Amino acid sequence: MTKYPTILLFGAPGSGKGTQGKMLGTLPGYKHISCGDVFRSMDPNSEIGRVFLQYSSRGELVPDDFTIRLWREHIDKLVTIGAFKPETTILLLDGIPRNVAQARMLEPHIDVIKLIVLRADHNREEMIRRLKSRALKENRLDDANEQTIRRRLEIYEAESKPVIEYYPKHLRVEVDAIQKPIEVAHDIISAILGRTNELHAIEPVAAAAI
Repeated sequence: MTKYPTILLFGAPGSGKGTQGKMLGTLPGYKHISCGDVFRSMDPNSEIGRVFLQYSSRGELVPDDFTIRLWREHIDKLVTIGAFKPETTILLLDGIPRNVAQARMLEPHIDVIKLIVLRADHNREEMIRRLKSRALKENRLDDANEQTIRRRLEIYEAESKPVIEYYPKHLRVEVDAIQKPIEVAHDIISAILGRTNELHAIEPVAAAAI
């Protein structure tokens, strides 16, 4: 089974994973995939869509088996249509894995070469403000209710945050997510390019980006 070289963008809801992932995904040699976007693109009237809405409307995580299966099907589809070429492209994932069980389930599929941790824990109210603003701009109902937002943040602390410790410490880079988006992007790119001599898999991307 092919294991895809992967950079994980990790952080609490509202920390800017999606914003940074979309920006980095425009660089040559990177493919950004947001698990949340994959779920939200589903037909809400389909069986899969109804399962997603059932959990997201309560601020809860979608079951692990369902999440990994849908993610794998999405990746396979991208490879088939040529939208993702694993031999020359690095995956940028955000929104997955959401817990340690998912991290274990992903091990046969991805080779994590960097874990970017967007830290915003010190300003929870700013994250809530960002999520509410995003809900208005993008019509994302799962971000519109403050009670649901706070529930999502609690779940992140309890279930998702332990994922950080699951991966080797030398792969981790922490970035202050409360900075301006361009400053966050600068820190992430510096982290990715800072070890190209050690991580040969990203050398072609580093050369293209420079």
